Amino acid sequence: MSTFEKKPFPLALAQESERVKVHLLRGGKNLEMRLTSLGLNVGCELTVLHRKGADLVVVRADTRLALGAGMAQKIMVVRACATTSGH
Repeated sequence: MSTFEKKPFPLALAQESERVKVHLLRGGKNLEMRLTSLGLNVGCELTVLHRKGADLVVVRADTRLALGAGMAQKIMVVRACATTSGH
């Protein structure tokens, strides 16, 4: 795995169908509490279901969440490791 693959970037830049892992919440205590109450916490994996500009719909487990561009910009993620193998 290269350093590039694990470099954090804003969720707002993730592409449709991309699996990412939450690395850091940059928004302060109120935003952190709000995101955590929605199930978005450091270490959780998300899949970008749909995007329109920087607005996103993400899936975490069986839950879909719509996030505005500002909120998505404050959620730093890394690309999730692929779990499939060629066995």
